[in-house]
Amino acid sequence: MTKFTELDLNPKVLKAIEEAGYEEPTPIQAGAIPPALAGRDVLGIAQTGTGKTASFTLPMITMLARGRARARMPRSLVLCPTRELAAQVAENFDTYAKHVKLTKALLIGGVSFKEQDALIDKGVDVLIATPGRLLDHFERGKLLLTGVQVMVVDEADRMLDMGFIPDIERIFSLTPFTRQTLFFSATMAPEIERITNTFLQAPERIEVARQATASETIEQGVAMFQPGRRDREGSDKRKLLRALIDREGAACKNAIIFCNRKVEVDALAKSLKKAGYDAAPIHGDLDQATRTRTLDAFRDGTLRFLVASDVAARGLDIPAVSHIFNFDVPTHAEDYVHRIGRTGRAGRAGKALTISGPKDEKHIADIERLLQKEIPRVDLPEAAPAPEPQAEAEAPSEEKPTRSRGGRSRRKTSAPPADEAAPAVAAQDAPAQEDASDEAAAAPEAETAAAPEKPAPRRRSRATKDERGEPAKVVGMGDHMPRFIALSLEERLAG
Repeated sequence: MTKFTELDLNPKVLKAIEEAGYEEPTPIQAGAIPPALAGRDVLGIAQTGTGKTASFTLPMITMLARGRARARMPRSLVLCPTRELAAQVAENFDTYAKHVKLTKALLIGGVSFKEQDALIDKGVDVLIATPGRLLDHFERGKLLLTGVQVMVVDEADRMLDMGFIPDIERIFSLTPFTRQTLFFSATMAPEIERITNTFLQAPERIEVARQATASETIEQGVAMFQPGRRDREGSDKRKLLRALIDREGAACKNAIIFCNRKVEVDALAKSLKKAGYDAAPIHGDLDQATRTRTLDAFRDGTLRFLVASDVAARGLDIPAVSHIFNFDVPTHAEDYVHRIGRTGRAGRAGKALTISGPKDEKHIADIERLLQKEIPRVDLPEAAPAPEPQAEAEAPSEEKPTRSRGGRSRRKTSAPPADEAAPAVAAQDAPAQEDASDEAAAAPEAETAAAPEKPAPRRRSRATKDERGEPAKVVGMGDHMPRFIALSLEERLAG
């Protein structure tokens, strides 16, 4: 097994690694550090939780230990897709460079430009930034990228998902072509392959695991959710989540609960807090101070449940996460790998449970196709809401009221129309009429009293035939024709 001491790192960096408690590099670190120290471009592909961040921070610190930064011209650049990931990379530099005199600056949103400008003006060895804020500083004339010697793109496929590819290409064009470039990600989409072929020169490809694979230390499961009434689908799903959490018991020390939409994150966090669970939301619409405070509380154990959007799915290193709950099935299969990769890190055991409804079957199939294995189905907890039978949910068709198309006049279905009721009444009175006719032979004067009243004659509509079956005469001029119609044209002109 390779040791860190065999990787030709700076002795001061090795001392920091030893103080951090690490002795042996992970496979991605052992494969990426030597070519990076040799000055070659590196394309690193490995599943989450395998130490990709140290794969570029350790060689960068070693290479930057010699030299001095100039004002507004950083010597190295690390691009990250989210503020949280950028802050985490900065923490890694602080950990491994504490015995080396290197300066750094963190350019992320939610922090004033004035504070960041002051750091850049002094000159920094390491610049860690999100693409949007970096370009903001450049366009304001506060930053030059012509002195960048090493450039790192972390979580490259997340950059693609978030629409940063045009910004990445522009940033590449602002850096010198002699730079060293390091790409790291858990997945590698075709668009990312195109960029690597364009901007990397003969990169050393380090792929320590099949793309988009989950750690074997993570126990996975899918709870098939069958909603009852549509108006209670959301509340039933939240009740199922609480039942899954309760069933895990003490084993669920803390958990990240992922939702697809920011509005669902807020609603679920509020619902959990109302039910007595220690939960807080985190997503891109919250201010940076709130996001930092929430993450710090989750890291130190004062917050048990972190309800998050995919802003927390990439790169966040919180080693002791025991459970991951996918309240919503991710629409992209790669996001599932990144989500569950927040647990089971550094060889620890973890558990990931996903709630899947009837509409999620396609997404579950895509995930299983990506993982090349079936995710086990788990039994629903006893406290989970039971779906209502379809027969009870729908009323019988014969009891549904009928509506007329006119909208104003409605016909009662319980009583037949007058002209349909008359024959029925006559049929019921038929025996009485026969009895009355028998009595009429003995008492002619009682005939009129015993006979039923004749119904009123029905109004005849305009007929097309007369009583003999002949075509009815046209109503109008009839047989009379005005004389002027019979006149010829000459007679009309002469008259």
